[in-house]
Amino acid sequence: MKFPYRKLACLVAASALSTAAMAETPIIGLITKTNTNPFFVKMKEGAQQKAEELGVELRTFAGRYDGDNETQVQAVENLIASGAKGILIAPSDPAGIVPTIERAREAGLLVIALDTPLSPASAADMTFATDNFKAGEMIGKWAKAKMGDDAADAKIALLDLNTSEITVDVARNQGFLQGFGIDLNDPNDIGDEDDPRIIGNDVTQGSEEGGRRAMENLLQKNPEVNLVYTINEPAAAGAYEALKSFGMEDGVMIVSVDGGCPGVRNIEDGVIGATSMQFPLRMASEGVSAIVEFAKTGSRPTASDGLDFYDTGVQLVTDNPAPGIEYVSSKTGLSMCWG
Repeated sequence: MKFPYRKLACLVAASALSTAAMAETPIIGLITKTNTNPFFVKMKEGAQQKAEELGVELRTFAGRYDGDNETQVQAVENLIASGAKGILIAPSDPAGIVPTIERAREAGLLVIALDTPLSPASAADMTFATDNFKAGEMIGKWAKAKMGDDAADAKIALLDLNTSEITVDVARNQGFLQGFGIDLNDPNDIGDEDDPRIIGNDVTQGSEEGGRRAMENLLQKNPEVNLVYTINEPAAAGAYEALKSFGMEDGVMIVSVDGGCPGVRNIEDGVIGATSMQFPLRMASEGVSAIVEFAKTGSRPTASDGLDFYDTGVQLVTDNPAPGIEYVSSKTGLSMCWG
């Protein structure tokens, strides 16, 4: 009768060892705004690849819709209770999530904001993001170079995100204007510039439908528009459709920011003149690496030189190069979009 007991003891010991091994595997959380937006799908892909490579457990969560703070709060609380080492979060409500993030940090978790800073940004240990001002500046410089002497008489329509003037929206808009050579009054305020080349600003909600509606509004204000800045590529596609309905698609330059594959294809098709590509896969991948390093050594990520966040890079994509401006073609862009 002793053998079965010995066998049972061995099984119990093996189970205990297995449980201990599982407990030693760091848990990392990824919380995105939604599971449907291709930008966040690519982010999740990058986090999963790096987690598998480094042998850590990745737990993923997403809001039910863009702006769903409640679900993100629940996800953070779940990760705190699970003993996670760190959290990567693309916040739906950068201010509303802060009290919950503070509890996570007090519990010893490293918190990295992805793409969108918290409000204040210092509420996270670090932000991993695109330099959105630089992204806007790159397409502004390209547009100015392509227009040449005609830039002095440009008629510019600015298609922004919404009336909240969130950090990303402001940075891209103001970067574009500075790149084009327009003086900024308050760099943190959209629409206070007094340059006569600006026809006006309208909001798009970052959607194709919104881009079309905003473009129609600004064309009614001044039908001589010849340069359009858009917050992202869906808005750019909508602006193009509006211009096309007026027979103006060939005489107006459109520039944008994002670098998703559909947007790069619109470069290839001549819908968009140039775009600045972001790298969400890299954001999440490098974020996982940073949390693993924190779990091993306690070291925290540091900001890129001259910035208050960790810059994950940006790349100009165009099939119409301008002298002195670094770029990649749409063919190359399609091989790297959102990588």
